[in-house]
Amino acid sequence: MTTSGRLTAPATFPTTRLRRLRYHPAVRRLVRQTRLSPSQLVLPLFVRPGQGIRQEILSMPGHCQLSPDQAAEEARQVSQLGLGGVILFGIPAEKDAVGSDATSATGIIPQAIRAIKQSAPELLVITDVCFCEYTDHGHCGVVNRKTGRIDVDNDATLRLLAAQAAAHARAGADMVAPSGMMDGMIHAIRTKLDAIGYAHVPIMSYAAKYASAFYGPFRDAAESAPEFGDRRSYQMDPAAAAAQSLREVELDLAEGADLVMVKPALAYLDIIRRVADHFPGVPLAAYNVSGEFSMVKAAARQGWLDEKAIALEVLTAIRRAGATVILTYWAKDAARWLAEAAE
Repeated sequence: MTTSGRLTAPATFPTTRLRRLRYHPAVRRLVRQTRLSPSQLVLPLFVRPGQGIRQEILSMPGHCQLSPDQAAEEARQVSQLGLGGVILFGIPAEKDAVGSDATSATGIIPQAIRAIKQSAPELLVITDVCFCEYTDHGHCGVVNRKTGRIDVDNDATLRLLAAQAAAHARAGADMVAPSGMMDGMIHAIRTKLDAIGYAHVPIMSYAAKYASAFYGPFRDAAESAPEFGDRRSYQMDPAAAAAQSLREVELDLAEGADLVMVKPALAYLDIIRRVADHFPGVPLAAYNVSGEFSMVKAAARQGWLDEKAIALEVLTAIRRAGATVILTYWAKDAARWLAEAAE
């Protein structure tokens, strides 16, 4: 050993036995570096018009489309469990080419926000800001049909995204989360919110959202599958270099994003790690998406996997990769499992 106290050569067996830190459950807990807490977890909720509605989502066992009153009841449970909050996705009564319900003060999401705030006023309410659930074509903005190539008109969509975020903020949303991957969306939303007196409302940007096959059950839940084409012209290519995600995050932060997100989580742990390392101090969310949830559910129902063990391992891996916030359909279950483990 040198005078500085550092070993001149790595210690080897039998002097070093790494199992010493594993032999006792209390030792394992003591030295554990990655910890899960309910306060780090956000539960997605799908809201539709009506009263007393809990419509089961078959591809996502345990989850339902909820009317605002039922979403308020769910929010009360979420608050009691100590979760970090909820994120709302709306299914409107009527859809049209520009997703009019999304920008309406009386739309489904403003209705849900008000109901939840009456039921659980201290609960953090985040709203998804996008148009795929609201448009009759299922794309994330205004479709431009004039160029001979049907595609989402990026710049025409920005004004509508800003209007949607404003409607949510006025209804009482605590945070907005634009997910459409439109260039310039953060600047448009930040400018609008600041102009109407909501400079305090943070933006959580889906900064690195990939065109993933893991979204299938979500599209059932949100009734948002595109009527034609796909979303590869605006969501990121899964085979793109990791550096592209860093550019996306950097641009969104420059435009005013307060938190950034990587979506999906499990297949993109390397991206979470890269973003966390490259932007230390920036709150980083990861979305443990519907396909990641449903495939474990399906295997567990066959008796092939232990759902609780797998879910907690997945969530721990996402935290270990660098996420500070996890959006997950296991949020309520995970909170109960963690409470049981602490007893």
